[in-house]
Amino acid sequence: MIKVKKRRVLLLPGDGIGPEVIAEVKKVINWFNDKKSLDFEIDEDLVGGISFDKHGIPLTDEVFYKALESAVIMLGAVGGPKWDGVEFSKKPERALLKLRKELKLFANLRPAICFEQLVNASTLKPEIVSGLDILIVRELTGGVYFGEPRGIKPIENGERKGVNTHTYTSSEIIRVARVAFDLAKKRSNRVISCEKSNVMEAGQLWKEEVQSLHDKDYKDVELSHMLADNCAMQLVRNPKQFDVILTDNLFGDMLSDEASMLTGSLGLLPSASLGAKNKDGEMRAMYEPIHGSAPDIAGKGVANPIASILSFAMALRYSLDLDKEAEALEKAVQEALNDGLRTKDIMSDKMKEVSTSQMGDAIISKLQ
Repeated sequence: MIKVKKRRVLLLPGDGIGPEVIAEVKKVINWFNDKKSLDFEIDEDLVGGISFDKHGIPLTDEVFYKALESAVIMLGAVGGPKWDGVEFSKKPERALLKLRKELKLFANLRPAICFEQLVNASTLKPEIVSGLDILIVRELTGGVYFGEPRGIKPIENGERKGVNTHTYTSSEIIRVARVAFDLAKKRSNRVISCEKSNVMEAGQLWKEEVQSLHDKDYKDVELSHMLADNCAMQLVRNPKQFDVILTDNLFGDMLSDEASMLTGSLGLLPSASLGAKNKDGEMRAMYEPIHGSAPDIAGKGVANPIASILSFAMALRYSLDLDKEAEALEKAVQEALNDGLRTKDIMSDKMKEVSTSQMGDAIISKLQ
């Protein structure tokens, strides 16, 4: 069994703006090494389209084994129109799915927080989003993205049939529900579990298993159930009713993207993908901004690095047990925004527009 190295951080910048935002994370890590003597061991390698261009596959065995040894994987972004014609099994996104599946990163945490300084950046009214603080816990290694059988096959009359299977087991549901309940205890102690139990048997099982776990081990946490389509509507109608949203892979993918836009920009929001802890208390984890590779702005120096930097703050908290350092980094981001600094995606009147690297430097200056 390959052992996790406690302070090893693997940087996988990937494609598009990934290298630009991960470069700012690297600067932050080096600051902690230089100023706080934290001794992070940094490694960096290729993933996604850039790996396909060099090696013919989006994730090499060498990089995968580096991931197995790392306590923290910091991913930038993968994919882009350049690789649209690549065979499906070798598309850049397959690297991301393999890392999640093979590292058993079953719990995806996606905060949706509306920064006070950016209330007006949201497309919703300020009174709807002001003070918003939601955490979406998405199951990440099951459901329709991984279910078998799957594929495209010819059928009669010259047609073709596409098949994807949505499937969950009790244990897959219970382990991610436990994560949601435990996190809720550190927040406002409320969980809303979302599925489609009205039309899907897997959704019915989801609802039953979450309720059973609650009744057995988490009676002190407030639990309610909501159909996923209703949740989508409620997120734009009254988002502050939510604290922790627990949901499956497919619905979590959609609901977390919707929730992120309540805050004004995809460039602000981090995520964490966590595995189970072993007997030594160690776990594998991957952290990434929820924005994509944004090839239209790649290389222009205008990408927002805040989501990647806040993803590293999540790594400090969840993987490295460095809560004080995580809080300091989050505060530094807030102070840079307080100074009126804005990247292009969140620019507004009377603010100062800065580049990707200038925002990273400003955040580091606040850490001083």
